[in-house]
This record gives sequence, structure tokens and C-alpha cells, in this order.
Amino acid sequence: MLDEMRDADESTTPPASLLERLRADPVRAPEHLALAAADAFGPPAATWAERQRNVMGMHPVAMGEMARKRHVHLASAEGAAMGAGGVFTIVPDLVALAWLQARMVFFIAGGYGWDPRDPMRPAELLALTGLYHDPAGARVALDGAGKTVAEHYVGSKLQRDEALASKLVKMVSKSGAKKLAGKMVPGFAIAYSAVSNRRDTNALGKRAVAFYGGTPAPMYRQLPPR
Repeated sequence: MLDEMRDADESTTPPASLLERLRADPVRAPEHLALAAADAFGPPAATWAERQRNVMGMHPVAMGEMARKRHVHLASAEGAAMGAGGVFTIVPDLVALAWLQARMVFFIAGGYGWDPRDPMRPAELLALTGLYHDPAGARVALDGAGKTVAEHYVGSKLQRDEALASKLVKMVSKSGAKKLAGKMVPGFAIAYSAVSNRRDTNALGKRAVAFYGGTPAPMYRQLPPR
């Protein structure tokens, strides 16, 4: 069962174009990332969930825990790899971590019977990270980010990266300042990033499990196998 989730792991790496897209509009980086994640993860998460539920007969709780634990492990490994670069890999590391965490939320949602392809899933992702008070408010922001052309962010590459890091660290961690400081020292950052990525991803995973597992799922759970 875990092998099936590993088979889809090619999508755990952010697309090459995502970082530049976020740099172009760093103020709305979380919204752009959530929309991109919905496109990338909605269909494979739905396929995985339907197979586990309808073919393998797995219980929603087991599916949700499988998704949470797998992504916590992936986030820890990603942190160790990117931490070797210290300050030079802070922004790519944050993008990669946010991408992994987004993927986890979509798979957990699917495990508990929520359709990962529904347009409310990226809104719930943003609410679960604490960037918005509720999914409804996040959905309004996503509609704006998805329909308007990103305004040119005036500033140097360094200034854009600082703005981007500031936004993304609030998305992936509850201790943003400490997370950034810990990633700035090569060597030390390897262990720090691995531990902090695991902790932050696990915390988000538990919030996602509580959200999707604590509310009756819509009819998606009742759909017959394809």
C-alpha cells in the first residue's frame, strides 16, 4: 500500500516553473502555490483514495494515517537534503516543503472521503495552515489570485526572495523566525531542517486529520469504483 503512494512521488517535487511564478508575485505566493497544488494533486489523490477504499477495502482512518506518516517522512528527508545549503537554499526549501505539505492535505482529504478535486480543497489547505480564518475567506482570495494577472513586484531578486520567504514560512511553520534562523547555518541546518520539517508537517497533518476526519464526508466516499 505504501508502494502505491511511492509510485506517485514524482509529484512531490515542485515544477520548475513554480519558483519563478512565486517570485513574480511573492505577496500572494501561498495562494498561487495552493492553486498549483490543486491541479497537480487533486487527480492522483482521488485515484489513490478510490483504489484504497474500493479495491483494497481500507478504512478512512488508516488511509489518513498512511498519508500523514508518509508525507512527514518525505518532509524530513527533504529538509535534510536542502539544509546542506544553509542560507542559499532557504527559498527552494520553503517552496519544496510547502509543496509536500499541500500534497499531504489533498491525500488526507481523499482518504477521509472528501473529493481532492473539489475547488474548496486548496481553500481548506490555506485555512489549515492558519493563513486564513476559514475556507470561505481563503476561497475568495484564491478566486482573485487565479483570475488576475500578477502585478510586477518592484525590487531586486534578493528583495523578492525575502518577501517570498516571509510569506511561505508563515504557511509551513508556526515558529517562522526560528525556522528561518535555523536554516541559515550550513551543516547545522541539515539536522535542524530535518527535525523542523518533520515537526511542522506532522502538526499540519494532525490538523488535517482532525478537520477531514471529524466531519462527515460528502457523497464522494460513496462513489462506486471506476
